[in-house]
Amino acid sequence: MDFSWSEEQKNLFETISRFASRELNHNLIENDRNGIFNRDGWTKCVELGIQGLPVPETYGGTGMDPLTTVGALERLGYACRDNGLVFSINAHMWTACMPLVAFGTEEQKERFLPGLCSGKLIGGNAMSEPDSGSDAYALRTTAVRKGDRYILNGSKTFVTNGPVADVLVTFATVDKSKGVSGVSAFLVEKSFPGFAAGSKLDKMGLHSSPTSELFFDECEVPETNLLGKDGAGSAVFTHAMTWERGCILASAVGSMQRLLEMCISYAKGRKQFGQSIGKFQLVAGKIVDMKLRLETARYMLYHCAYQLLRGRTAIVEAALAKLHISECWVQCCEDAIQIHGGYGYMTEYEIERELRDAIASRLYSGTNEIQRNLIASLLL
Repeated sequence: MDFSWSEEQKNLFETISRFASRELNHNLIENDRNGIFNRDGWTKCVELGIQGLPVPETYGGTGMDPLTTVGALERLGYACRDNGLVFSINAHMWTACMPLVAFGTEEQKERFLPGLCSGKLIGGNAMSEPDSGSDAYALRTTAVRKGDRYILNGSKTFVTNGPVADVLVTFATVDKSKGVSGVSAFLVEKSFPGFAAGSKLDKMGLHSSPTSELFFDECEVPETNLLGKDGAGSAVFTHAMTWERGCILASAVGSMQRLLEMCISYAKGRKQFGQSIGKFQLVAGKIVDMKLRLETARYMLYHCAYQLLRGRTAIVEAALAKLHISECWVQCCEDAIQIHGGYGYMTEYEIERELRDAIASRLYSGTNEIQRNLIASLLL
Protein backbone atom coordinates (compact mmCIF):
# COMPACT_ATOMS: atom_id res chain seq x y z
CA MET A 1 0.00 0.00 0.00
CA ASP A 2 1.48 3.32 -1.08
CA PHE A 3 0.09 6.17 0.99
CA SER A 4 2.27 8.85 -0.57
CA TRP A 5 0.39 11.86 -1.93
CA SER A 6 0.49 13.31 -5.44
CA GLU A 7 1.27 16.97 -6.00
CA GLU A 8 -2.41 17.59 -6.72
CA GLN A 9 -3.42 16.03 -3.40
CA LYS A 10 -0.73 17.95 -1.53
CA ASN A 11 -1.97 21.21 -3.05
CA LEU A 12 -5.54 20.38 -2.02
CA PHE A 13 -4.50 19.64 1.55
CA GLU A 14 -2.43 22.82 1.78
CA THR A 15 -5.34 24.86 0.43
CA ILE A 16 -7.65 23.39 3.08
CA SER A 17 -5.10 24.01 5.82
CA ARG A 18 -4.61 27.67 4.88
CA PHE A 19 -8.33 28.21 4.49
CA ALA A 20 -9.24 26.62 7.84
CA SER A 21 -6.53 28.49 9.75
CA ARG A 22 -7.70 31.77 8.29
CA GLU A 23 -11.48 31.36 8.27
CA LEU A 24 -12.65 28.81 10.86
CA ASN A 25 -11.01 29.69 14.17
CA HIS A 26 -12.86 32.86 15.16
CA ASN A 27 -14.69 33.19 18.52
CA LEU A 28 -14.07 29.56 19.42
CA ILE A 29 -14.22 29.99 23.19
CA GLU A 30 -17.38 32.10 22.99
CA ASN A 31 -19.06 29.74 20.54
CA ASP A 32 -18.22 26.77 22.74
CA ARG A 33 -19.47 28.52 25.87
CA ASN A 34 -22.76 29.52 24.23
CA GLY A 35 -23.25 26.48 22.02
CA ILE A 36 -23.24 28.48 18.78
CA PHE A 37 -23.24 26.62 15.46
CA ASN A 38 -20.84 28.35 13.08
CA ARG A 39 -23.12 28.57 10.05
CA ASP A 40 -20.82 31.11 8.43
CA GLY A 41 -17.96 28.62 8.72
CA TRP A 42 -20.24 25.90 7.33
CA THR A 43 -20.98 28.07 4.29
CA LYS A 44 -17.31 28.81 3.73
CA CYS A 45 -16.51 25.08 3.85
CA VAL A 46 -19.20 24.52 1.22
CA GLU A 47 -17.53 27.07 -1.04
CA LEU A 48 -14.33 25.04 -0.81
CA GLY A 49 -16.23 21.83 -1.62
CA ILE A 50 -15.64 20.07 1.68
CA GLN A 51 -19.20 18.84 2.31
CA GLY A 52 -19.24 17.20 -1.10
CA LEU A 53 -15.77 15.65 -1.06
CA PRO A 54 -16.86 11.99 -1.57
CA VAL A 55 -19.95 12.79 -3.70
CA PRO A 56 -19.65 12.21 -7.48
CA GLU A 57 -19.27 15.36 -9.58
CA THR A 58 -22.45 14.39 -11.45
CA TYR A 59 -24.44 15.33 -8.34
CA GLY A 60 -22.53 18.47 -7.36
CA GLY A 61 -19.70 16.94 -5.35
CA THR A 62 -15.96 16.96 -5.93
CA GLY A 63 -15.74 13.20 -6.53
CA MET A 64 -12.72 12.52 -4.33
CA ASP A 65 -11.72 8.93 -3.57
CA PRO A 66 -11.80 7.73 0.09
CA LEU A 67 -8.05 8.17 0.67
CA THR A 68 -8.02 11.72 -0.66
CA THR A 69 -11.13 12.52 1.35
CA VAL A 70 -9.71 11.36 4.69
CA GLY A 71 -6.44 13.14 3.90
CA ALA A 72 -8.39 16.35 3.30
CA LEU A 73 -10.38 15.91 6.52
CA GLU A 74 -7.18 15.22 8.44
CA ARG A 75 -5.85 18.59 7.32
CA LEU A 76 -9.16 20.22 8.19
CA GLY A 77 -8.92 18.79 11.72
CA TYR A 78 -5.33 19.96 12.02
CA ALA A 79 -6.03 23.56 11.02
CA CYS A 80 -9.58 24.01 12.34
CA ARG A 81 -9.90 23.95 16.13
CA ASP A 82 -13.71 24.02 15.99
CA ASN A 83 -14.27 20.29 16.51
CA GLY A 84 -18.03 20.81 16.66
CA LEU A 85 -18.19 22.30 13.18
CA VAL A 86 -16.00 19.54 11.77
CA PHE A 87 -18.12 16.90 13.51
CA SER A 88 -21.31 18.32 12.00
CA ILE A 89 -19.71 18.24 8.55
CA ASN A 90 -18.72 14.61 9.07
CA ALA A 91 -22.22 13.61 10.20
CA HIS A 92 -23.70 15.36 7.17
CA MET A 93 -21.26 13.68 4.81
CA TRP A 94 -21.14 10.10 6.06
CA THR A 95 -24.68 9.53 7.35
CA ALA A 96 -26.72 11.56 4.85
CA CYS A 97 -24.74 12.02 1.63
CA MET A 98 -23.14 8.58 1.40
CA PRO A 99 -26.36 6.58 1.97
CA LEU A 100 -27.93 8.62 -0.80
CA VAL A 101 -25.00 7.92 -3.12
CA ALA A 102 -25.23 4.19 -2.43
CA PHE A 103 -28.98 3.59 -2.10
CA GLY A 104 -30.77 6.59 -3.57
CA THR A 105 -32.80 6.40 -6.75
CA GLU A 106 -31.66 8.62 -9.58
CA GLU A 107 -34.52 10.99 -8.76
CA GLN A 108 -33.50 11.14 -5.08
CA LYS A 109 -29.86 11.77 -5.93
CA GLU A 110 -30.74 14.59 -8.31
CA ARG A 111 -33.18 16.08 -5.82
CA PHE A 112 -31.04 16.03 -2.69
CA LEU A 113 -27.32 15.64 -3.39
CA PRO A 114 -26.71 18.95 -5.22
CA GLY A 115 -28.32 20.82 -2.31
CA LEU A 116 -26.35 18.84 0.28
CA CYS A 117 -23.12 19.65 -1.56
CA SER A 118 -23.95 23.31 -2.23
CA GLY A 119 -24.97 24.10 1.35
CA LYS A 120 -28.64 24.71 0.57
CA LEU A 121 -29.42 21.60 2.58
CA ILE A 122 -27.95 20.26 5.83
CA GLY A 123 -28.20 16.51 6.37
CA GLY A 124 -28.34 14.22 9.37
CA ASN A 125 -29.14 10.71 10.51
CA ALA A 126 -31.87 9.61 12.94
CA MET A 127 -31.40 6.14 14.40
CA SER A 128 -30.89 6.31 18.18
CA GLU A 129 -33.96 6.38 20.40
CA PRO A 130 -34.40 6.78 24.16
CA ASP A 131 -34.62 2.97 24.53
CA SER A 132 -32.44 1.87 21.60
CA GLY A 133 -28.89 3.16 21.64
CA SER A 134 -26.35 0.36 21.39
CA ASP A 135 -29.27 -2.01 20.67
CA ALA A 136 -29.83 -0.04 17.49
CA TYR A 137 -32.63 -2.08 15.96
CA ALA A 138 -34.87 -2.16 19.04
CA LEU A 139 -36.83 0.67 17.44
CA ARG A 140 -40.15 1.96 18.67
CA THR A 141 -40.54 4.43 15.83
CA THR A 142 -42.96 2.85 13.36
CA ALA A 143 -43.82 3.43 9.71
CA VAL A 144 -47.22 2.35 8.39
CA ARG A 145 -47.91 2.27 4.67
CA LYS A 146 -51.06 4.19 3.68
CA GLY A 147 -51.58 4.53 -0.04
CA ASP A 148 -48.68 6.41 -1.60
CA ARG A 149 -47.07 7.42 1.69
CA TYR A 150 -45.81 6.17 5.04
CA ILE A 151 -47.02 7.46 8.40
CA LEU A 152 -44.22 7.68 10.97
CA ASN A 153 -44.77 7.79 14.73
CA GLY A 154 -42.10 7.88 17.40
CA SER A 155 -39.06 9.85 18.48
CA LYS A 156 -35.29 9.95 18.07
CA THR A 157 -32.56 11.30 20.31
CA PHE A 158 -28.89 12.38 20.14
CA VAL A 159 -29.41 13.49 16.54
CA THR A 160 -26.39 15.43 15.28
CA ASN A 161 -27.51 18.47 13.23
CA GLY A 162 -31.07 17.78 14.42
CA PRO A 163 -32.02 21.43 15.08
CA VAL A 164 -30.61 22.67 11.75
CA ALA A 165 -31.07 19.71 9.38
CA ASP A 166 -33.21 19.99 6.27
CA VAL A 167 -33.25 16.27 5.45
CA LEU A 168 -32.62 13.31 7.75
CA VAL A 169 -32.04 9.66 6.93
CA THR A 170 -34.53 8.22 9.41
CA PHE A 171 -35.01 4.59 10.40
CA ALA A 172 -38.37 3.12 11.41
CA THR A 173 -39.94 -0.31 11.83
CA VAL A 174 -42.37 -1.28 9.10
CA ASP A 175 -42.97 -4.86 10.28
CA LYS A 176 -41.97 -5.83 13.85
CA SER A 177 -42.48 -9.53 13.14
CA LYS A 178 -39.49 -9.46 10.75
CA GLY A 179 -37.05 -8.02 13.30
CA VAL A 180 -34.06 -6.35 11.66
CA SER A 181 -35.50 -7.16 8.22
CA GLY A 182 -38.58 -5.12 9.08
CA VAL A 183 -36.68 -1.81 9.36
CA SER A 184 -36.77 0.73 6.53
CA ALA A 185 -34.92 4.00 5.88
CA PHE A 186 -36.66 7.23 4.89
CA LEU A 187 -35.59 10.67 3.74
CA VAL A 188 -37.54 12.88 6.12
CA GLU A 189 -37.67 16.57 5.22
CA LYS A 190 -38.15 19.19 7.91
CA SER A 191 -41.22 20.60 6.10
CA PHE A 192 -43.18 17.33 6.38
CA PRO A 193 -46.43 17.52 8.40
CA GLY A 194 -46.04 15.83 11.77
CA PHE A 195 -42.28 16.32 12.01
CA ALA A 196 -40.68 18.48 14.72
CA ALA A 197 -37.15 18.97 16.03
CA GLY A 198 -36.72 19.42 19.76
CA SER A 199 -34.63 22.04 21.53
CA LYS A 200 -30.86 21.83 21.34
CA LEU A 201 -29.45 19.37 23.90
CA ASP A 202 -26.65 20.45 26.24
CA LYS A 203 -23.56 18.24 26.08
CA MET A 204 -20.19 17.81 27.75
CA GLY A 205 -18.37 18.77 24.56
CA LEU A 206 -18.85 19.46 20.86
CA HIS A 207 -20.97 22.43 21.91
CA SER A 208 -20.82 24.04 18.47
CA SER A 209 -22.39 20.97 16.86
CA PRO A 210 -26.16 21.17 17.45
CA THR A 211 -27.83 18.02 18.79
CA SER A 212 -31.53 17.45 19.50
CA GLU A 213 -34.40 15.03 19.75
CA LEU A 214 -36.77 14.53 16.82
CA PHE A 215 -40.50 13.83 17.03
CA PHE A 216 -42.78 12.12 14.53
CA ASP A 217 -46.51 12.51 15.14
CA GLU A 218 -48.44 11.06 12.24
CA CYS A 219 -45.58 12.34 10.08
CA GLU A 220 -46.40 11.87 6.40
CA VAL A 221 -43.50 10.67 4.22
CA PRO A 222 -44.14 10.13 0.48
CA GLU A 223 -43.19 6.69 -0.83
CA THR A 224 -40.75 8.44 -3.14
CA ASN A 225 -38.72 9.25 -0.01
CA LEU A 226 -38.17 5.60 0.89
CA LEU A 227 -34.38 5.13 0.77
CA GLY A 228 -33.51 1.73 -0.61
CA LYS A 229 -36.04 -1.08 -0.65
CA ASP A 230 -38.71 -1.61 1.96
CA GLY A 231 -37.11 -3.58 4.79
CA ALA A 232 -33.56 -2.71 3.68
CA GLY A 233 -32.92 -0.29 6.53
CA SER A 234 -30.26 -2.53 8.05
CA ALA A 235 -28.27 -2.48 4.80
CA VAL A 236 -28.50 1.33 4.64
CA PHE A 237 -27.48 1.69 8.29
CA THR A 238 -24.59 -0.77 8.06
CA HIS A 239 -23.25 0.98 4.97
CA ALA A 240 -23.50 4.40 6.61
CA MET A 241 -21.88 3.20 9.84
CA THR A 242 -18.99 1.55 8.01
CA TRP A 243 -18.15 4.77 6.21
CA GLU A 244 -18.72 6.85 9.32
CA ARG A 245 -16.67 4.66 11.64
CA GLY A 246 -13.86 4.39 9.15
CA CYS A 247 -13.63 8.06 8.21
CA ILE A 248 -15.23 10.30 10.84
CA LEU A 249 -12.07 10.46 12.97
CA ALA A 250 -9.80 11.61 10.14
CA SER A 251 -10.05 15.08 11.64
CA ALA A 252 -9.06 13.65 15.04
CA VAL A 253 -5.78 12.49 13.51
CA GLY A 254 -5.20 16.07 12.44
CA SER A 255 -6.06 17.25 15.93
CA MET A 256 -3.53 14.82 17.42
CA GLN A 257 -0.86 16.18 15.08
CA ARG A 258 -1.63 19.72 16.24
CA LEU A 259 -1.58 18.71 19.92
CA LEU A 260 1.76 16.96 19.48
CA GLU A 261 3.32 20.03 17.89
CA MET A 262 1.93 22.24 20.66
CA CYS A 263 3.37 19.95 23.33
CA ILE A 264 6.80 19.75 21.70
CA SER A 265 6.95 23.54 21.44
CA TYR A 266 5.80 23.99 25.04
CA ALA A 267 8.17 21.31 26.38
CA LYS A 268 11.11 23.01 24.69
CA GLY A 269 10.21 26.49 25.90
CA ARG A 270 8.92 25.85 29.43
CA LYS A 271 11.77 25.96 31.98
CA GLN A 272 11.61 24.30 35.40
CA PHE A 273 14.46 23.43 37.75
CA GLY A 274 16.87 25.16 35.40
CA GLN A 275 16.06 23.23 32.21
CA SER A 276 13.36 22.66 29.61
CA ILE A 277 10.69 20.31 30.88
CA GLY A 278 11.18 18.22 27.73
CA LYS A 279 14.48 17.10 29.24
CA PHE A 280 12.61 15.29 32.00
CA GLN A 281 12.10 11.65 31.14
CA LEU A 282 8.45 11.48 32.16
CA VAL A 283 7.52 14.47 30.00
CA ALA A 284 9.58 13.20 27.07
CA GLY A 285 7.92 9.78 27.44
CA LYS A 286 4.47 11.33 27.13
CA ILE A 287 5.48 13.11 23.94
CA VAL A 288 6.87 9.86 22.50
CA ASP A 289 3.59 8.12 23.37
CA MET A 290 1.66 10.90 21.61
CA LYS A 291 3.82 10.44 18.50
CA LEU A 292 3.28 6.66 18.59
CA ARG A 293 -0.49 7.04 18.90
CA LEU A 294 -0.56 9.57 16.06
CA GLU A 295 1.33 7.34 13.64
CA THR A 296 -0.64 4.18 14.42
CA ALA A 297 -3.93 6.08 14.24
CA ARG A 298 -2.98 7.60 10.90
CA TYR A 299 -2.01 4.20 9.51
CA MET A 300 -5.31 2.63 10.57
CA LEU A 301 -7.24 5.54 9.06
CA TYR A 302 -5.44 5.25 5.72
CA HIS A 303 -5.64 1.45 5.71
CA CYS A 304 -9.43 1.56 6.17
CA ALA A 305 -9.80 4.22 3.47
CA TYR A 306 -7.64 2.09 1.16
CA GLN A 307 -9.98 -0.88 1.65
CA LEU A 308 -12.97 1.34 0.85
CA LEU A 309 -11.14 2.63 -2.20
CA ARG A 310 -10.78 -0.96 -3.41
CA GLY A 311 -14.50 -1.53 -2.99
CA ARG A 312 -14.23 -3.83 0.02
CA THR A 313 -16.80 -3.84 2.82
CA ALA A 314 -14.14 -2.88 5.42
CA ILE A 315 -16.47 -3.52 8.37
CA VAL A 316 -13.66 -4.81 10.61
CA GLU A 317 -11.18 -2.18 9.43
CA ALA A 318 -13.69 0.61 10.09
CA ALA A 319 -14.49 -0.67 13.60
CA LEU A 320 -10.79 -1.04 14.40
CA ALA A 321 -10.05 2.47 13.13
CA LYS A 322 -12.87 4.01 15.13
CA LEU A 323 -11.88 2.11 18.28
CA HIS A 324 -8.18 2.84 18.07
CA ILE A 325 -8.28 6.45 16.91
CA SER A 326 -10.84 7.48 19.51
CA GLU A 327 -8.82 5.96 22.36
CA CYS A 328 -5.64 7.55 21.05
CA TRP A 329 -7.30 10.96 20.73
CA VAL A 330 -8.56 10.98 24.31
CA GLN A 331 -5.20 9.82 25.66
CA CYS A 332 -3.33 12.45 23.64
CA CYS A 333 -5.61 15.16 25.01
CA GLU A 334 -5.00 13.94 28.56
CA ASP A 335 -1.24 13.94 28.00
CA ALA A 336 -1.36 17.40 26.45
CA ILE A 337 -3.14 18.76 29.53
CA GLN A 338 -0.65 17.04 31.84
CA ILE A 339 2.34 18.41 29.93
CA HIS A 340 0.93 21.94 30.08
CA GLY A 341 0.08 21.56 33.76
CA GLY A 342 -2.23 24.22 35.17
CA TYR A 343 -2.20 26.10 31.89
CA GLY A 344 -3.62 23.07 30.12
CA TYR A 345 -6.58 23.16 32.47
CA MET A 346 -7.35 26.77 31.62
CA THR A 347 -9.99 27.58 29.01
CA GLU A 348 -7.83 30.11 27.17
CA TYR A 349 -5.29 27.45 26.17
CA GLU A 350 -8.12 25.50 24.45
CA ILE A 351 -6.71 22.08 25.38
CA GLU A 352 -9.41 21.30 27.94
CA ARG A 353 -12.00 21.79 25.18
CA GLU A 354 -10.12 19.30 23.01
CA LEU A 355 -10.49 16.69 25.75
CA ARG A 356 -14.21 17.39 26.22
CA ASP A 357 -14.72 17.10 22.47
CA ALA A 358 -12.60 13.96 22.16
CA ILE A 359 -14.40 11.94 24.84
CA ALA A 360 -17.55 11.78 22.70
CA SER A 361 -15.61 9.83 20.05
CA ARG A 362 -15.73 6.82 22.37
CA LEU A 363 -19.52 6.96 22.21
CA TYR A 364 -20.77 8.07 18.80
CA SER A 365 -20.90 5.76 15.77
CA GLY A 366 -21.32 2.91 18.26
CA THR A 367 -19.58 2.87 21.64
CA ASN A 368 -16.10 1.39 21.81
CA GLU A 369 -17.54 -1.56 23.70
CA ILE A 370 -19.85 -2.20 20.74
CA GLN A 371 -16.87 -1.97 18.37
CA ARG A 372 -15.07 -4.66 20.36
CA ASN A 373 -18.15 -6.89 20.28
CA LEU A 374 -18.53 -6.34 16.54
CA ILE A 375 -14.89 -7.10 15.79
CA ALA A 376 -14.96 -10.20 17.98
CA SER A 377 -18.12 -11.48 16.28
CA LEU A 378 -16.40 -11.30 12.90
CA LEU A 379 -13.17 -12.90 14.10
CA LEU A 380 -14.41 -15.73 16.31
